[in-house]
Amino acid sequence: MDSIVDSLNSAYQDFVGAAANVLEAKELSGGQKTAATDVALENFKQKWELFRVSCDQAEEFVESVKQRVGSECLVDEATGSVSGKTGQGGMTGLPPISAVRLEQMSKAVRCLVIELQHGSGAAGGAAGHAHPSAPFDARFSEDNAQ
Repeated sequence: MDSIVDSLNSAYQDFVGAAANVLEAKELSGGQKTAATDVALENFKQKWELFRVSCDQAEEFVESVKQRVGSECLVDEATGSVSGKTGQGGMTGLPPISAVRLEQMSKAVRCLVIELQHGSGAAGGAAGHAHPSAPFDARFSEDNAQ
């Protein structure tokens, strides 16, 4: 994370420096377009693009961390690990499930999403991965009714 922050800071400093160079070149030329102002503007454009790339990389990193934290919170909530932590609400009333079972259900959902994204629309393909008579989660009566 430090390298991303350092990269973003460096790109920002270069961008601001390039902006200052454009203003200085414009002032020295009396507001006229010259080779020096063109060079300064071109440099400014390059630094702007590099700054945008750094911002995009930082944003991607933040999104990946948010997803990771969200996944960890989901696992904690599902496995009941948060019930003893201070500042957390009470139990949801649902029995906790094992992390392994949560991962299995998560993979099944991902497979269905991928199937739907590819336009098959048939849930039959996902049923081929598990035994057809096995409920998704036997603790819930909806999963037992097939």
